[in-house]
Amino acid sequence: MAALRTSGASTLWVSLLTAASSVTTLALGCATPLPSLAALAAVHMRRRDGLALMLLAWAISQFIGFFLLGYPRDGSTLAWGVGLGTAAVGSALASQAALGALRYRSVAARLSLAYAAGFTAFKAIILGWALVLGGVHTAMAPDLIAEQFARNAAILIGLYALYRALVAVGVPAPPQAAPTA
Repeated sequence: MAALRTSGASTLWVSLLTAASSVTTLALGCATPLPSLAALAAVHMRRRDGLALMLLAWAISQFIGFFLLGYPRDGSTLAWGVGLGTAAVGSALASQAALGALRYRSVAARLSLAYAAGFTAFKAIILGWALVLGGVHTAMAPDLIAEQFARNAAILIGLYALYRALVAVGVPAPPQAAPTA
């Protein structure tokens, strides 16, 4: 019974955070807050659930982009979609790794560390794809990076507030990985 509750809570949180990111994706024209999701997942979810969240949020953002926002269906755009998927997974893994390397107790410090690591990994992977697909000047423009960093940080704060509010009204928290010594 406990395994069923754990599985249900995991599924619920993956679904809730995917829905929240989908709203953000629609509101911002397909700017899915993947580094924000990666940080929140690293702090509050098991690795497997965090990766599921990242892949589902990425897949939904691709659906929104191609079917609702009319993204072109050409090779370059499809390749960028794959690139974003790899960046989403890399962001989640980097956020998790950062938390494993340093043990802070405060949630603010953990979220900040996970976010910085996740955002950095996300942009590094995007740079790799831009070197292959073109667009380095756009993907790495300092003003764009600063805007994305600030926007994703604000979204992370909003997602964390949503998380805390839902837990406060009785939504069961997602299962977390057992701390390592």
